Amino acid sequence: MRTYFLDLDNDIRKALIEQLRNLWTHSSTAIEGNTLTLGETAFVLTEGLTVSGKPLKDHKEVEGHAKAIGILYEMLDKERIIADDLFLLHKAVQTESVVDVLNPVGAWKKENNGTYHIDSRGKQLFVNYVEPQKVPSLMEKWLDMLNSFAKELSHEDSLIAYTKLHISFVKIHPLADGNGRMARLLANIPVLRAGYPPITISNSKRFDYIKLLSDYQLKYEEPNLKELIVGDISEFKDFINEEWKSSIELVDSAYAEQNKRNSVALAVPGQNRA
Repeated sequence: MRTYFLDLDNDIRKALIEQLRNLWTHSSTAIEGNTLTLGETAFVLTEGLTVSGKPLKDHKEVEGHAKAIGILYEMLDKERIIADDLFLLHKAVQTESVVDVLNPVGAWKKENNGTYHIDSRGKQLFVNYVEPQKVPSLMEKWLDMLNSFAKELSHEDSLIAYTKLHISFVKIHPLADGNGRMARLLANIPVLRAGYPPITISNSKRFDYIKLLSDYQLKYEEPNLKELIVGDISEFKDFINEEWKSSIELVDSAYAEQNKRNSVALAVPGQNRA
């Protein structure tokens, strides 16, 4: 994979980066219930205009997510990513203006949180996430894992890094809200550093995605300071690998367009030969 797509012409590279941003923003916000389509998301982010009949909240969410992507790219060259970097990202993602001291934005959660999961027998079970007092130390270990990944990773190693970061972040659930969007952003840091396009998860696969995370949540104990990744994560990794194909296809299309342009240039007399 070509790092940061620098061997593309500027216009093709710019269009590709916008396509990836739009896909990433649409897919991640749609999983959380945002009603804007991919085309509407692209329109809002490109034109800076609203879509008639759609909630203002949905517009703010996609704008906030796109802003968070910009912040994430700025984080890639940091020697070490720290909690304050995560908090800055969280403030961009959380666009609701209502202040609630028990549900802080840009800080670790202060109250217990949990959700209902359905087990393999169809029974509803309530599962608690990690207790607030355990979050700072666990997230320090999570940040150690994030910062431990090399900047030059293979496709497979990037996939493994994403899987480990994503599934452990969700299992800790360190924030009062926005944990899913944050996981789908932060887990992409090793992927982007290695020069690959971001991994996105389609809203059409929302059920499979949530079920895989729920099954893992139910099956294994909570992460601890000795071991963040507990149990088998291969099924989630395989799912993520399939979902990655959407952004990889956009990259392949951009390079196909570049190759076509290069072929035309070579065929025209008087053009410089590469």
